[in-house]
Amino acid sequence: MGDTEDGVKLKRTVFVTVGTTCFDALVRAVDTREVKDELLKRGYTHLIIQMGRGLYTPTKSGGEGGSLAVDFFTFSSSIADHLRSASLVMSHAGSGSIFETLRLGKPLIVVVNEDLMDNHQSELAEELAERKHLYCARPQTLNQTIASMNLESLLPYRPGDAAPVAKLINRFLGFPED
Repeated sequence: MGDTEDGVKLKRTVFVTVGTTCFDALVRAVDTREVKDELLKRGYTHLIIQMGRGLYTPTKSGGEGGSLAVDFFTFSSSIADHLRSASLVMSHAGSGSIFETLRLGKPLIVVVNEDLMDNHQSELAEELAERKHLYCARPQTLNQTIASMNLESLLPYRPGDAAPVAKLINRFLGFPED
């Protein structure tokens, strides 16, 4: 899996983003041997981690001996290029990261940060997982989620049409109709 006809390994990247927060539990989870082995088993070759304000530093690897190549950074002015080039995205449960990834049509595992107070983000992730647009995990269940995921079963996310709602609000506020 992941080889071309001439035996050259295709680059399949997993991009992990924690946003602007500290989410060391997610960074630690993807840095475990079990998760890295499961990603390799599924044909992924590279792991890029955007670690935000976290204190935990993952282990870098050049991918020697058939291992997963691992690199990380704290912040970037834009993660759009990383999202576009990813074969799989693992993200915190922020709505911006979720919807940007889904709009790009990328397979997504949302990992809920259980340390946040009043975690409304988990509701969004769980609802979208129930609708089969993404997988939802916790740091401690990430390996099992990767091992059991079937990316073919995910359904594309289609944003709704906000025009009727906007038209209704405009009418209510007394703005002329176009």
